[in-house]
Amino acid sequence: MKLGLINSAFAQAGKGIRFGLEQTKAIGFDSVDIFTDPLDIDIRERRLIKDACDELKLPIRSVCCVAAGLIDFNPSVQRFHVERCKSYLDLCFEYGADNLLLVLGEYIWQQQVIPAREQWLIGVDNVQQLGRYAKDLGLRIVLELEPFKLSMINSVETMLAFLEDVGMPETVRANCDISHLYLVGAAPDQIAGMKDVLGHVHLSDCNGKIHGDLPPGRGVVPISSYLQQIRDTGFDGTVSIELEYSPEPDRIVEWVKEAYDKTAEMMSHLGCRR
Repeated sequence: MKLGLINSAFAQAGKGIRFGLEQTKAIGFDSVDIFTDPLDIDIRERRLIKDACDELKLPIRSVCCVAAGLIDFNPSVQRFHVERCKSYLDLCFEYGADNLLLVLGEYIWQQQVIPAREQWLIGVDNVQQLGRYAKDLGLRIVLELEPFKLSMINSVETMLAFLEDVGMPETVRANCDISHLYLVGAAPDQIAGMKDVLGHVHLSDCNGKIHGDLPPGRGVVPISSYLQQIRDTGFDGTVSIELEYSPEPDRIVEWVKEAYDKTAEMMSHLGCRR
């Protein structure tokens, strides 16, 4: 496995794109995941990201996209977000990434107005459309499991069921987020059931109660146990550290380096980084 970082860690600390990429490389990461919106950046920023990564020999493995509109009940909103996600996939192709990390969002109105199954099928249909587009580009889509009560995919069971309904096992796969699994009560050994669908991994810690995205060791998640299970599935892709909203933005480099050192040590102990 390779060890990567989602660049939002630096962006949310108010640091420039190039600064964040340079620090990511200097700290020792193998790759980077990019959190940006192709509809919000101009051509200069778009090229800055690619040119800087090429110069630093820092490959882009994933581009992150939150697209709650894919499960909206309004067809016009769905169409917009399908096209928006295609723009993301085009960006993945331009950047030489492996996948688009896709977050579908949550059921609306607490499932009391629109039947949950109906909204589920809307999501399946739109992900199938995007899966076909991704396949033509030689890309994958990886779906993120979110640890919130009304998230469409919020357990190993719902992840597997959604992927089965989509029915594109080589193109649409699962992102395994370690702290999210812990928050929804999924034990490390449940990862074995995801063996055939894993496409990407996110890694962070939390306090065991709420979403946190902390550096490993600052929370209670038995990260090494999850990593061991991921290793034992035969997964050989990228594990990307996800850090959000550092309490000390001026010390973001130390925050990221702490996360890198802890994770690199665990991966070395498990013999799973190459």
